[in-house]
Amino acid sequence: MRAGLETREFVSRKRRAGLIGATFAAALAIFLAGLGRPPLFEPDEGRYAEVAREMLARGDFVTPRNDYVRYFEKPPLVYWTTAAAIRAFGRNEFAARLQAAIFSAGEAAITADLGAAMFGMPAGLLGAIALMLSPLFFAFARFATPDPALAFFMTAALAIFWRAAHPPGFATRRSRNLMLGAAAMLALGTLAKGPVALALAGAIALAWLVHQGRVREALRIPWIGCVAAYLALVVPWFALAAYRNPGFLNFFFVHEHLHRYLANNEHQWGPWFFVPVVIGGGWPWVFFAPFAFGANRQESAPGIEVPKGRTSPESSRLDSQSVQNRSAIGYLSIWFGVIFVFFSIPESKLGEYILPAFPPLAIASGLGLKRLARFGRKRRIRILLALAAINFAPAAAVMVVAVEVRRAPIAALRNDAIVVAAALAIAALAAFSIAWRRKDAATVWPIAGALALGMMVALGAMAKAREDAEPFTSYRTLAYDVSPYLGAGCVLASYRHQVQALPFYLEMREVLVGYRGELASFGDSADAAPTFIPTDRRLAAAWSSRPCVVIIANRRDLPHLETLLNPAPSIIGREGKKFALFNSPVAPPGPRSSDRSDSTGQIRRKSSN
Repeated sequence: MRAGLETREFVSRKRRAGLIGATFAAALAIFLAGLGRPPLFEPDEGRYAEVAREMLARGDFVTPRNDYVRYFEKPPLVYWTTAAAIRAFGRNEFAARLQAAIFSAGEAAITADLGAAMFGMPAGLLGAIALMLSPLFFAFARFATPDPALAFFMTAALAIFWRAAHPPGFATRRSRNLMLGAAAMLALGTLAKGPVALALAGAIALAWLVHQGRVREALRIPWIGCVAAYLALVVPWFALAAYRNPGFLNFFFVHEHLHRYLANNEHQWGPWFFVPVVIGGGWPWVFFAPFAFGANRQESAPGIEVPKGRTSPESSRLDSQSVQNRSAIGYLSIWFGVIFVFFSIPESKLGEYILPAFPPLAIASGLGLKRLARFGRKRRIRILLALAAINFAPAAAVMVVAVEVRRAPIAALRNDAIVVAAALAIAALAAFSIAWRRKDAATVWPIAGALALGMMVALGAMAKAREDAEPFTSYRTLAYDVSPYLGAGCVLASYRHQVQALPFYLEMREVLVGYRGELASFGDSADAAPTFIPTDRRLAAAWSSRPCVVIIANRRDLPHLETLLNPAPSIIGREGKKFALFNSPVAPPGPRSSDRSDSTGQIRRKSSN
């Protein structure tokens, strides 16, 4: 390898395909492990899982419904894939999350392939490792939301575009066919989460062409074919949904996208929000990303002496390769920057919005890690010492705070946090030790292996923490506590709130008392009327006249409900801040055979693995 320049390690097509396939299999194994154990997280996972369940229950795959109310916040592709998983694996948490795991594993494989095309197979594999073992990416690969699907399709489209744009550019039939594939990926991304897929990917591609001085080449893109491919996939569902649901198009495009981006302040955060999200969500790999940008500088190749005014084949090849490196680094920078800036502008933002920006960051991190081999031993030692010091600071803070935390279930989360902090600190120390002991440049893979092993332990502890946080984030236990009380004709109600996962766990409508929330937009339709009880007076009438009513209420509302309701309510379940009230003193039947009692005596369902 020539010092000062990146060289690509070429491998056979068969071996490359095998490595990409192995990347997908490894990522899928990591994401599937224990996927069904944690309960559905409130509110997001319960919402998306229930929409998919109702599609199956009603046999209507055009109009999404949440708690049997028309729900058009998201397009249907993720609901369709989740419904297929429920059909295949049953109504459980594993099926609800399966699409996220598969899309995320596919995204890791595409990242490996794109990184290999840009900088060689080692950089691609290191980038894929950085992606799949990043805390934020790992967390949402095991979380039932549409964001992993959006990130997958955008990554696929932008990877295809990169290949299509390479010399001889868009003039060849192969490149034109690739562009049709990119258009199809963006269409599926639109069906996953909306037109943001097309807007962002188009902006990234155009900005890069401008950056490269190649904007005129955009005229060679087969626009007619690309538009036709995009519309052929997108239009059928939108047209059918609009035909069946008047007002849908205005709600979806104006309210859910334009208004939400420009004016919604539901999740208010400043423009700095994604800075800690990216650093923490990509740690420790993001630490190496700045070293990748050294590949953006063209440097001379030592040992090549050429008469003035002439060039050698070797220097010409290296110059050409340096230009390609700068082009690739520019592409990754624009890709990350456009997404980062776009989602930083509005006040309403969530951490998962930045997921489509993680593949370019991971490739840059993999390239930066690979470039450690080019540094001298002393510089490698300083770099790894800095990483170890940064990791030890939060680890020490966690240890100090954890000493004072003793009350369960917070104590369980404390132990999980200690494992995470210790794993990160030990991994960084091991990487530093490798750099210290080995004088040769072949230290990259041992260092990457030490960090990857530490991250697997840390991410395992994070996964356990999610299970330990069940009393704070989910109401699965409450749902199965009240299940024996709910027979035919019973009413299940929530007072002044909505527990999104209840209909999924109990397979029945959750009547909302004095609350509409995000269901308000289509809450006035005739088919939505049974979902709402508007006043306390009507609740009291139903409570006294119906033989079976269960109300889920927050602790703060218990005194009011005890005064309002007659007969006096019986408490039949409790989880976190929510209580289940029953309008009869009659004891329920015994637990079902599919239930089990945990160490506290609560009835809990067997979870999927």
